Amino acid sequence: MSKKDFKGTLSQVTGAGGLSSLIPDGGELKRETRGRPRTYSRKITKSSQDKTPEGETRATFIVREDLLEKIKAVAYWERARIKDIINGALVDVVERYEAEHGEIKPIPEKE
Repeated sequence: MSKKDFKGTLSQVTGAGGLSSLIPDGGELKRETRGRPRTYSRKITKSSQDKTPEGETRATFIVREDLLEKIKAVAYWERARIKDIINGALVDVVERYEAEHGEIKPIPEKE
C-alpha cells in the first residue's frame, strides 16, 4: 500500500486564510470563562491571601507522608476537600486546647 498525502487537505478545507479565517477577532483564540466572575473585595495585606476567599489564607506545612495519604483518603471517602479535612482537624485541636487551658491569647507584637 502507498502512503496517502494529506499535506494540502487542511488548507483546501479552510481556504487561503488557514484556520485564522475561521476564528473571529483576527485569528486570536480566546479562552471562555464559565460561571460567575470571582470578586474579592477585601484588602490584601499578605501575598498568601491573594486569590483566596475572605477569612482564608494560604499556608505551607511539612507533614509526614503517611499522614498526608490518610488525610487524602479521608477526604476521598467523605467526598470533601483536603483543606476542609485539615480545617476540621485544626478546629478540633484548638477547641481541645482551649477547653483545657482557657482562651488562647494572641502573640504579642514585636516592638
